[in-house]
Amino acid sequence: MRTTLAANITTAASVLLLTAVPAASHAQASASSPPYPTKPIRIIVAYAAGQGTDVATRLLGEQLARELGQPIVVENKAGAGGILGTELAAQAPGDGYTLTMGTNATHVLNQFLYPKMPFDPVKDFEPIAMVGTFPMVLAAGAATPYRTVGDVLDAVKRTPGSADIAMPSTSARLVVEFLKERSGVPLFGIPYKGSGSAMTDVLGGQLSVTIDTPLALRPHLAAGKLRALGVTSGTASSLVPGVKPVAEQGHAGFEFVAWNALYAPKGTPVEVTKVLNAAVNKVLGKPEVRQRLLDLGFEPAGGSAAYLGVFAKKERERWGPVIKAAGIRADQ
Repeated sequence: MRTTLAANITTAASVLLLTAVPAASHAQASASSPPYPTKPIRIIVAYAAGQGTDVATRLLGEQLARELGQPIVVENKAGAGGILGTELAAQAPGDGYTLTMGTNATHVLNQFLYPKMPFDPVKDFEPIAMVGTFPMVLAAGAATPYRTVGDVLDAVKRTPGSADIAMPSTSARLVVEFLKERSGVPLFGIPYKGSGSAMTDVLGGQLSVTIDTPLALRPHLAAGKLRALGVTSGTASSLVPGVKPVAEQGHAGFEFVAWNALYAPKGTPVEVTKVLNAAVNKVLGKPEVRQRLLDLGFEPAGGSAAYLGVFAKKERERWGPVIKAAGIRADQ
């Protein structure tokens, strides 16, 4: 399914018009106002075309178009770790016709990583609904002796620097810092700009361990080139069957999940956000959509707008101190 969805994506700035199936009737913003929506809706993705967030957004947009009876335009505006596209969404009118697919980076982590932000992830946005979550996965090269997270920690205790970790994302770096804090072991991570070069070095034996998404690791795990050591979700994940959480390997309470969620610019009427929330939840409740998201490496989520707001607040309270204590900056 991933290949099918990405097949028509040709450039990072590509725009896909997802054809709407006319609906006999759809929800209205209020009894006195015109029906919402009455024209195409734009969803800004602050990442390159073909990446996980983009492909999941296109799947969601395709389904929302059918629910709402209007086309959905998915527009890629990548740059500055997701800041460029998210700023564009923040500046859009709050009328329900421009949305953005936010992530734990755009709406939580970046405000602690960058010295200046051109928007406020709380004050400038209205939460709509959580779309999907996924854990990070610690994996080792098949030629290494490591079978568990404890094996890596023990090796580093004996010989510091013996199991350096590839970090292809900010999320991976946070996992390393959190594991260092919890275990007291002086882990050493090497930052990479993306999964490609990090994977090359781990598969080539230059590094022993990497931390990446289930989707990025899946083909290498299936081919036996990598071995999954643990997942960062609090409980086992269906995205990586049979792999124990780090929390169940002697580190109770260890949990990190990345996520995607739909947001609208501040000032979007509550009647409109309710229509959108209901549509997202209806779409995510479809078995075929849930399966397609799982195939893309996402655990389907959903829930109320209030839930998303509270969840993101807790994420900021949890990861802000970790980032500050570790001195992590976006330019490192």
